[in-house]
Amino acid sequence: MTSGLFITFEGIEGSGKSTQLRLLADHITKRGRNVVCTREPGGTRTGDRVRAILLDPELAEMDPATEMLLFASSRAQHVRELLRPSLDQGDVVLCDRYLHSSLAYQAWARGLGRDRVMSANAAAIDGLLPDLILLLDLDVARAFDRAEARGRLDRIELAGRGFHQAVRAGFHKERDLDPARFVTIDADRPPDEVFASVLAAVGGRLDGPE
Repeated sequence: MTSGLFITFEGIEGSGKSTQLRLLADHITKRGRNVVCTREPGGTRTGDRVRAILLDPELAEMDPATEMLLFASSRAQHVRELLRPSLDQGDVVLCDRYLHSSLAYQAWARGLGRDRVMSANAAAIDGLLPDLILLLDLDVARAFDRAEARGRLDRIELAGRGFHQAVRAGFHKERDLDPARFVTIDADRPPDEVFASVLAAVGGRLDGPE
């Protein structure tokens, strides 16, 4: 059992997850709670090494099963080294992507199947699921305008808009499977308006454990 609060930000590339995570972290810190901001893949020294492999645009030949297992291996280290210890000491953990990105990208968009991806991640997450999943939803064309404006695209971004349309649909399927945990937020608005919706979704959860 954990005593902290675990919130994940999900969505396609360019949906504004990082911006909203930073805004929420600042808000929570001002309320006097300790916040841990992290991301996947990565979040640890080991995970960051795996991240470099996963996002390397020169590795276009990477097999979807290899991709799935690399994400899971990074996640296993993340859960044990950072996520569980932080939650056990009562921190608020904000994570840019987690398990449901693997489901959207590998299970649905790569076509590996939900059961296979969940099986590969079972040992990695060791039962740890988010308290709240904020799905920042955005049209793929708008999202890619943002992503391309940032500069050089990584290996996964280079998969193309059709792939990322399948990713978006995958997130919608995951939301429909777990509506109590997901909150969908329209990300095609100015950041302050999106953040107002983020705060509304978080609601009274920031008051701490009962």
